[in-house]
Amino acid sequence: MTDDDLISLAHSLPETVESSHFGNRDFRVRGKIYLTLPSPEFCVVKLTPDQQQMVLATVLEHILPVPGAWGLKGWTRLLYHILDDEMTRALVRQSWRNVAPKSMALPGD
Repeated sequence: MTDDDLISLAHSLPETVESSHFGNRDFRVRGKIYLTLPSPEFCVVKLTPDQQQMVLATVLEHILPVPGAWGLKGWTRLLYHILDDEMTRALVRQSWRNVAPKSMALPGD
């Protein structure tokens, strides 16, 4: 997936607003961050700790927990340039679901 593809995906999700967090580009829904771009090599998504553990157990490459306490809370690095596009889309959409109000739904859900 390219940078443009990832950004287009983020903007396609309901009520997404692009902003900045500690100088890094991020994407939010109703003020809550679900995707950041802290590096040209990876993006970071917000999974639950259980979701993160399940993904790490099934996809051994190109997905890493963020180091330290943030990673323990579910924040996860995706090497989206080399990760399967379908997996990247699924994890970004899941991250959106994790922070969006429960009353909101994604198209196709």
